[in-house]
Amino acid sequence: MAEFAPLPDLSAARILVSNDDGIDAPGLKLLERIARSLSNDVWVVAPSTEQSAVAHSLTVRRPLRLQKLSRRRYNVDGTPTDSVLLAVRQLLRDKKPDLLLSGVNRGSNLGEDVTYSGTVAAAMEGTLLGVPSIALSQHSNADKPVRWSTAEHWASGIIRRLAAAGWPDNVLINVNFPDVAADKVGGIRVAAQGKRKLGDELVERTDPRGQAYYWIGSQRLEDAGLAGTDLEAISRGMVVVTPLCVDFTHGPTLQKLTTLFA
Repeated sequence: MAEFAPLPDLSAARILVSNDDGIDAPGLKLLERIARSLSNDVWVVAPSTEQSAVAHSLTVRRPLRLQKLSRRRYNVDGTPTDSVLLAVRQLLRDKKPDLLLSGVNRGSNLGEDVTYSGTVAAAMEGTLLGVPSIALSQHSNADKPVRWSTAEHWASGIIRRLAAAGWPDNVLINVNFPDVAADKVGGIRVAAQGKRKLGDELVERTDPRGQAYYWIGSQRLEDAGLAGTDLEAISRGMVVVTPLCVDFTHGPTLQKLTTLFA
């Protein structure tokens, strides 16, 4: 299996930063600071507006506009996937990024969240374009301030260690920071995806014309007690690192069906 080349010295690396919360999101500004602490060659290309839960969607039915905001900082009137694609294939086509960082997302991306997440999708697009990519998210509760300082304290060290190690070229790395103070973090745990489902609670309402409409709620069914999962680790106040494969093929079933249709 091919692997991304390790990056032991990020000071010489070209880093692309993107997200799904939009160009003005506090998590993006935080990730810009983190990236610039690692390298002087940092480029930011992110959606012009919030694109949460758009997953790996690509805009194909209208043109896209890439707008320069300042030196090495741009927005795109599209999705996170659009932003990464335009950055790598157009803006930085003469010298591809050495590393892509996506986030820091407001809220965690755990369990099945990763299939909806635009933050993870930006990292997925980077991976598909041949750029080692890391998605970063800060776990939070809706009724409390986001602990951005936790991500800020832990992120750079984790990014350095991951980049120096390298990983397979069909894998992206998903990192989630717990909703605890930076000095209360219980360590770093490498864990598999847990299981939880976004949007099980549907809210039905009626518009002024008497027609029903629906809000997809935020309720989740969680299994935080399953040992070895991202949900269990985050519930214990740990930073969670999960490798995600962009190849969805299920090996055992592939072998079974090959025998079935032989």
